[in-house]
This record gives sequence, C-alpha cells and structure tokens, in this order.
Amino acid sequence: MQNTRLSTIISTRVVQLSRWSRNPWRRISLNLIGLLGGFFTASFISTTAGVKSELDTVAAGITLLVVEVINRLAYSPRRPVLDDGSKVPRLLTIEILNSVKIGIVYGLFLEAFKLGS
Repeated sequence: MQNTRLSTIISTRVVQLSRWSRNPWRRISLNLIGLLGGFFTASFISTTAGVKSELDTVAAGITLLVVEVINRLAYSPRRPVLDDGSKVPRLLTIEILNSVKIGIVYGLFLEAFKLGS
C-alpha cells in the first residue's frame, strides 16, 4: 500500500488513540460509556419493537444473534498465553463491545421486569 496523506493521517490517529487508551481510567470510562450505551440501546429496542407487535420476534432474533456473536468474540479460547502463564489482555474494542452487550442484556431484563409488574 502506498504512503498517501490519508493513510499517514489514519495510521497516526490510530497510534495516538491506542496510546491514549492505555490509561486504565480511560479504559474504564470507555467501558462505562459502552455499558450505558448498551442500556440505552436496549430501551430503544424494546420501545421500537413494542410499537408494532409484529416486530417482536425479529428484534429478539437480531438481538440474540448480536449477543451471541459478541460472546464468541469476547470469550474465544484462542488468546495466546504469556511467559508468566497469564493470557494476553483483550483488545479495547472487544472490551467495549462486551460492555455494550452487558448493557443490552441488563436493559432488556429491566424492561421485562417493568412490563411484568
């Protein structure tokens, strides 16, 4: 690939973002934003699917598919092991996706409890 101006800008931004996200507090804040974003998404899914009861099964199927794909990514056993016996840490994007998934599942459980009472 050629070193164009655009590819240089993108590669430097990716390096800057990876350096920025090495701070543990920033990683925690990004995971928390993902968790709250997933909670909001669950509220949006239940509200939108509840307007037309024809979309309930489709929304449930798509949500289940997304959750299972994120589970497959986050908990795959193919992570390499370091010399000290610990596994290599997950990528930040996979951690954020897992937080979004947890927020979606929690939000849907909360909506189910609200509707059940």
